[in-house]
Amino acid sequence: MPQTVTIRTVAEHAGCSIATVSRVLNGTARTSAEVEARVRAAVAELGFRPSEIGRSLKTLRTRTLGVVIPSLTNPVFAGSVAGMEAEARHRAHTLLLTATDYDAEREWELVGTLVAQRVAGLVLTVADPDNNATLDWLDAERIPYVLVYNEPQGASRASVTVDNAGASRALTQAFLAAGHRRLLFIAGRFSTSDRSRLRHQGYLAAMAAAGLEPEPVLELDYLADTAAHRAALAGLLAGPDRPTGIICSNDLLALSVIAAVREMGLAVPQDVSVAGFDGIAIGRLVTPVLATVDQPTRRMGERAVARLFDLIEGERARTVEHLPFELRAAGTLAPAPHLPPAAPKGRRAATPSPRQTASGKALR
Repeated sequence: MPQTVTIRTVAEHAGCSIATVSRVLNGTARTSAEVEARVRAAVAELGFRPSEIGRSLKTLRTRTLGVVIPSLTNPVFAGSVAGMEAEARHRAHTLLLTATDYDAEREWELVGTLVAQRVAGLVLTVADPDNNATLDWLDAERIPYVLVYNEPQGASRASVTVDNAGASRALTQAFLAAGHRRLLFIAGRFSTSDRSRLRHQGYLAAMAAAGLEPEPVLELDYLADTAAHRAALAGLLAGPDRPTGIICSNDLLALSVIAAVREMGLAVPQDVSVAGFDGIAIGRLVTPVLATVDQPTRRMGERAVARLFDLIEGERARTVEHLPFELRAAGTLAPAPHLPPAAPKGRRAATPSPRQTASGKALR
């Protein structure tokens, strides 16, 4: 079967971005003569026929919205999808829902499939909202979309989220107020979540403001089983110099870490305090209640769809909208225990430390 030639194929062949190819073919912006020549040569050589889907979207669009989220198993996304569905139904639209399973390479494929279904617009959660070829293509084709949970730092893109770094900083300060001085941050993979990276930045900022040294961040797959998390933590929670608090970048990871810590013979929160981020409902059902940052997930979904319709109807403003969060600093977050003094050692520089993987291997 012959390989399908897409705009991505042309961009790779011409050595430029997808957005540049789209601009050349549509004449929407000026490029250098050399770049334009490369693009047109690649189009001719590959026999590429530009799709009319993006250009005709406004006249051909259906009464459906495309939704791309990272996971169908993480309940944090269920609340936002419920909000999206309610707002879409109010506007006589339905949703087409799909998930990337935290695979950034699938974003292009899934978005292309939804656009081919002539959706009216898209609500997306992507791995990296600032450096993203799929979003560049949507921008170039003027296909309306709104990000949810993502928090772009540079690109001008519509988004509905919370202040991830600010919320994480507030959570870290709650640990510090409870007397914790050695705090471990366990993150979901930075490569698949800008939220994880921003939450870690909030932790670093709070530690620096308190004059404390951050621990090396530990990146774990939240879908891994508790045994894997226990193995990753085994060497970090032994001895009198161990962290007394653990901050996790999402609630599911925090719940698995709590189980792992207990299997290691430590009590939560008497020996180790643990907190997550998201505010999923199951966190209120465990004993003690999971300390966390509670996001207004349903409202985020509602606002994302409302803003999408603003874009569909011609609104040009593309900004990040921060909704309020609630800090739940109780339950699994308790005063720091009094540990026996550790052997004297030299103080390390108070700078961000290398990242670690689950195997403990340092990353730069």
